[in-house]
Amino acid sequence: MLDPQDTQHILEALALTGATTVVAAMATDAWQATRAGTARLFRHDGPERQEATAARLEADAALVARAADAQRARLGLIPRWQLELEELLRDHGDAAGEVQALVREVRSLLPGTQESWVQNNIARDHGQVFASLGGNVIVHQDPPEPAGADTSARDQEDEGRA
Repeated sequence: MLDPQDTQHILEALALTGATTVVAAMATDAWQATRAGTARLFRHDGPERQEATAARLEADAALVARAADAQRARLGLIPRWQLELEELLRDHGDAAGEVQALVREVRSLLPGTQESWVQNNIARDHGQVFASLGGNVIVHQDPPEPAGADTSARDQEDEGRA
C-alpha cells in the first residue's frame, strides 16, 4: 500500500499532466473533444459544477485564442487547472483513471512535436571545424607548430618513414 504522502505526490503529478495537456489543446483542432472530456470529469460534483467548468474552459480557450503570445497565455493557465484537477482527484480519487484516459485521448489528437536542427559551421583564416549534429567527433592531431619554428628535424624524420 502506498504511503499517503506518495499518493499525494502521484495525484499532484497527474493533475499537472492533465492541466498541461488540457491547456495545450486550447485554441487547437483538438479543443472541442478536450473541452467536453474535461467538463465531463467534473460531473462528480454535480451538473452545476460541470457547466461552470465548461464555461471556464471556454473563457480560457478564448483568452488563448486572443492572446498575442498564446504560449505565454497557456503557461499562465496551467497552475489554475492543476489546482482544479488536484481538488477533483483529492475529492474523487476514482477519477484518476478518467484523467489518465483524457490525457491519452487529447495527446493523440494534438499534432506531434516537431524538432528542427540547424548547424552552421564556418572556418576562416586557416581555421578548422570539427562538427557533428547528434553524434560524436573525435579528433586526434598534433598541436600546430608555432610560427617560425624549426621543423627540419621533424621533416627529416617523416622522410625517413617514407
